[in-house]
Amino acid sequence: MEARLLSAILGVVLVQVQTAARDLDLQKITGFWREVGVASNQNLALKTPKRLEALFLTWSGDQLTVKAAYSSSGSCDTENIVGSETDISGKFVFPGNREIHVIDTDYEHYAILRLSLHWQGKDFHVLKYFTRSLEDEDGPGFWRFRELTADTGLYMVARHGRCAKLLKEVSLRPVCAEPHLASRPDRGPGSSRS
Repeated sequence: MEARLLSAILGVVLVQVQTAARDLDLQKITGFWREVGVASNQNLALKTPKRLEALFLTWSGDQLTVKAAYSSSGSCDTENIVGSETDISGKFVFPGNREIHVIDTDYEHYAILRLSLHWQGKDFHVLKYFTRSLEDEDGPGFWRFRELTADTGLYMVARHGRCAKLLKEVSLRPVCAEPHLASRPDRGPGSSRS
């Protein structure tokens, strides 16, 4: 269970990011996002056996649903997590002491997220760079990501993965069965994940 929680965050970064406060347009942030880069001060983020490849975000009422696609030992797995926005625009809380904060986005091409986890009495943070494209990695958003993480020691640029492609294909289809991905149903707020 502990390794799985860390996998959900995929690393540790000790970066303080100062951004201009602006309201996040929740409808524009929804949709497919492929992970392209991870910044961390420790190589734990680079050695996780379960690699996040993509997210599909949906907003309904006051809840954000994150469908995450992972690659692990050559197979794909998904996890649905439901969270809610805090009083800080762009910051969401999830079961298991997890948070996602949208640090920067242009909505159409890139998003930079700060993921946080309180685990074993410690706070862990990682900055992640996402793009909407399955191919494009090196746009203005990546340079913004590098700028925000200039003092961070380790970087990882994601490999092209089939799990991201499958998540995009399945999530953009009309509601139907998902034969390509092993899906884990959301267990609801406050539930434990093992």
